[in-house]
Amino acid sequence: MESLHDFMDWIAFGGNVIKSGDPVEHFKRMKYLDVIANAIMLQNVSDLTDVLIEMANEDWVITQEHLAGLSPYVREHILRFDRLSLDMDDTPEPLQPRAVPVTETEG
Repeated sequence: MESLHDFMDWIAFGGNVIKSGDPVEHFKRMKYLDVIANAIMLQNVSDLTDVLIEMANEDWVITQEHLAGLSPYVREHILRFDRLSLDMDDTPEPLQPRAVPVTETEG
């Protein structure tokens, strides 16, 4: 849970202090933060899955131990303070959930 809280604090622009005493503003901020965090984590998991499947297709052996070291909270690739433009007419491809082929380790 500590990793999730650290990730959420990192996402929250302006820190994790809510300047308003209005409970409605508190609720909105937490809900918006949840939406952003979930969107980032979903994209991270999708990207990690694509890479792992690509590695498996190149005959890399992927084990549970490898997967245990991964996290949906990676953020090094996120440009928090960059200027971005969105093309709202550019619809992304639908997610295609696929299982990562995991090799059982002997032990």
